[in-house]
Amino acid sequence: MIKEVLTVTALLWGATLSTANADQRPEHYQALPAESIEQAVSNLTSYNQELEALISQSELSDEDMVKIHELTYTLENALQRLQAELEGTADVLEEVHLGSETMDNSRVLDNARRYLQSMNEILQ
Repeated sequence: MIKEVLTVTALLWGATLSTANADQRPEHYQALPAESIEQAVSNLTSYNQELEALISQSELSDEDMVKIHELTYTLENALQRLQAELEGTADVLEEVHLGSETMDNSRVLDNARRYLQSMNEILQ
C-alpha cells in the first residue's frame, strides 16, 4: 500500500514539474519558409550572418539567446530543404554512375544534365 501511495505521489509530482517547465519554455517562433533552393540558400546566408554576429560577442545576453532560438527555426527549415534536394540529387548522380558502368550514353547524359542543373542551383 505504501509503495502504491509513493508511486501515485511521484507521478503527480512529475506531472506538476512537467507543467511548470512547459509554462517556462520560450514561445515558439514562425520560421521563414524554404520553398525553393534559392530561398533556402538566401535564408541560410542571412541567418548564418546573424548567428555569427551574435556568437562573436564576448557574452550572450538573455535577449541574444532568445534571438538565437528564433533564428534556428528558419535555419532548420532551410537545411531540411537542402537535405531533401541533396538526397534527390544523390539519387540522380547514382544513375550517372550506374549508366557509366554499363556504357549507357543516354542514361549518363540525361542524368548528368539533371545532376548538374540541381547542383548549380545549390552552389550558386
